[in-house]
Amino acid sequence: MSNLKSELEHIKHHIKYPANKTQVVAACNNMSDVPTADKEFVSKSLPESNFKGPEDVVRALLTKV
Repeated sequence: MSNLKSELEHIKHHIKYPANKTQVVAACNNMSDVPTADKEFVSKSLPESNFKGPEDVVRALLTKV
């Protein structure tokens, strides 16, 4: 669960919103403590869109689980 908490904190605090998919993926790729598999999941699963805030990113990713 600690990875989940850490990754949600990254999505919430380390991405400047509004952000598009490219910006979110770039921010994730710059986070050295995020596992490669998780970065790949975000890259493959996040739709091309503009995200107003972290809730939009999480909501979009939840539809792919």
